[in-house]
Amino acid sequence: MTRIPEFRAAKWNEPVVMEMGRPGARGQLFPTPEDEVNEAVGTDLIPGGMARKDRPELPEITEFEAQRHYLHLSQMTLGMMGISLFGTCTMKYNSKTAEYATLRPELAEVHPYQHPDTLQGVLEIIHDFDSILRSLSGMDQFIFQAGGGADAAYTMTAVARAYWQDRGMLGQRTEMVTSVQAHPCNPATAAAAGFKVVNLPLEENGYPSLDALKAAVSEKTALIMINNPDDMGIYNPEIKEWVKVAKEAGALCFYDHANFNGVMGKLSARELGFDACMFMLHKTFGAPKAGGGPAVGAYGCTDALAPYLPCPVVVKEGDRYILDEDRPKSAGKVREFWGNVPQVVKAYAWSRAMGADGIELASDISVVANNYMDKKLGEIPGLEISNPSLDIHRMEMTRWSLGPLTEETGVSTVDFANRMADYGIDPYWMSHEPWIVAEPFTPEAGELWSKEDIDTWIGVIAQIAEEARTDPDMVKTAPHNQAIAQVRGDAFEDPARWAMTWRAYQRKIRGASKAEDVA
Repeated sequence: MTRIPEFRAAKWNEPVVMEMGRPGARGQLFPTPEDEVNEAVGTDLIPGGMARKDRPELPEITEFEAQRHYLHLSQMTLGMMGISLFGTCTMKYNSKTAEYATLRPELAEVHPYQHPDTLQGVLEIIHDFDSILRSLSGMDQFIFQAGGGADAAYTMTAVARAYWQDRGMLGQRTEMVTSVQAHPCNPATAAAAGFKVVNLPLEENGYPSLDALKAAVSEKTALIMINNPDDMGIYNPEIKEWVKVAKEAGALCFYDHANFNGVMGKLSARELGFDACMFMLHKTFGAPKAGGGPAVGAYGCTDALAPYLPCPVVVKEGDRYILDEDRPKSAGKVREFWGNVPQVVKAYAWSRAMGADGIELASDISVVANNYMDKKLGEIPGLEISNPSLDIHRMEMTRWSLGPLTEETGVSTVDFANRMADYGIDPYWMSHEPWIVAEPFTPEAGELWSKEDIDTWIGVIAQIAEEARTDPDMVKTAPHNQAIAQVRGDAFEDPARWAMTWRAYQRKIRGASKAEDVA
């Protein structure tokens, strides 16, 4: 029998940290400098023009009080420590070993402005990880400057723009072709780089046809940007022909590998004909996400595009590693320095620990787990798989629809996700916008979760589906077991109610409350 978790979050009436403390309280007390020290270095170390006139407005609390405050806040969140089958995010265990590696002083205490001679160990790790990604993709050079998947997609559009400009054809090559099911960062970044976006619709087999692609590409096409498999879990078996068609039109081809987990070790972007690709280290390669960051989009390309890469590029000369800044055709930086190095080290540690065989096995497990989950979800009334007419196995994730259940009960996918939190289960991811499946949700089992975990997750889905029929109001008003109930969404659309700083909070929130009290 499937275990349904019982959960109730801690609830503290915790004040904002700026409202805590009392005058004179301190976390640390530093001794008064000795006279000899004052005489040696002086007492006026801050120039008068830079010195504060007033003390900073900070809470005066002890170290223990600060620790207790943030511990209480952490207890009121799920903290991603439950079961999280969060689609397209490929939730993986972030090992303590990799975390420890980034805390070593050899990495934690270095600075990117140091001379490369003093950074040889760090540069060697980056170069070695570059080699690992080359072996997985067939590309000739990787950089790690991009701050995430969307940033890596923008890197592609910036490189493409520099490539065509170098050939005097930027005025002609003005279009980027993609699919309506491609990740939104692809059309968004292409538009930001100045390209016109051509979106191809999905057809009965779950992806655009070759005929549609042939009709879309022309001498105006600068590049195509595509992810395969897509978020429906459907792999386009015609992808090699896609690349051939695009190349015949003279276009560059970019492989968005955000959904790489299901095909790791199974294919090479280079062998399929692509000019460039990207990997998301905070997904596929076991580096942490940390609530929207720190992320790294590893961007790789062939030698033909390498001259246009953002600088600096880590290269090996003899037995030394250098930061190559001498790239006159470079597209320019997309982010500072050479990227988020601790994340690269964590991804490197994951890759070395897994090995080539482990990476391929993880891919197998993720696909098997997803198809097991699909079979079980298909037994729950009110749920419908995307592209239901297709009798095919999906890859590492699948988009599902609550459309039939919503029509029957009025319970939406947002209501459903809110209720999941009452069971200590992280709410699922729904879908990129715009929704092309009614009331969507997109689970991804991955290789981390056990069969028991997956069964528990499916059991909660079945439980809430039954609650939607027997007590829909209870589901619509969820969560009930969390520290905070439903948050009013209209506040997110009202700048007058945003308070991102303490001053804004005092002005907007406290000021409004005082005005209401007076009234």
